[in-house]
Amino acid sequence: MQNILTVCIGNICRSPVAEAMLKAALPDKNIWSAGIAALEGHAADKTAQDIAQEHGLDLSSHRAQQLSSYMCTQADLILVMETSHKRELEQKYPFTRGKVHCLGTTGPGKHVDIADPYKKDRTAFETSHRLITEGVQHWALLIKQLG
Repeated sequence: MQNILTVCIGNICRSPVAEAMLKAALPDKNIWSAGIAALEGHAADKTAQDIAQEHGLDLSSHRAQQLSSYMCTQADLILVMETSHKRELEQKYPFTRGKVHCLGTTGPGKHVDIADPYKKDRTAFETSHRLITEGVQHWALLIKQLG
């Protein structure tokens, strides 16, 4: 499990945060992010950047990119933010079935969709950040166990 892709809608709020957290937790892995309807070339949202920075993560160099079939082919694991993203990817790219999982699924019967905080208040971003942190902690541990 060397190549890990995180996915959200615009690739400016949630998936860049998850990417940065996973890179910190799994420095030996190849980790990147993309958006289903990316705001290509845009920097990470300012509020997402501020909260990430408060937690020791630097999103300043992030630029949004559009999800592609090639990215999905290269990824061993694709972590999405919402169940609807999983369905959309598996419908558009049937070969992804089995390697697309929700970041907010942290155990049997433990699932939460990580809502998009885009254009919402700071509290929405803080909630998103907390849920991403919980998901990354769970998935990083699983990935480490797999080797």
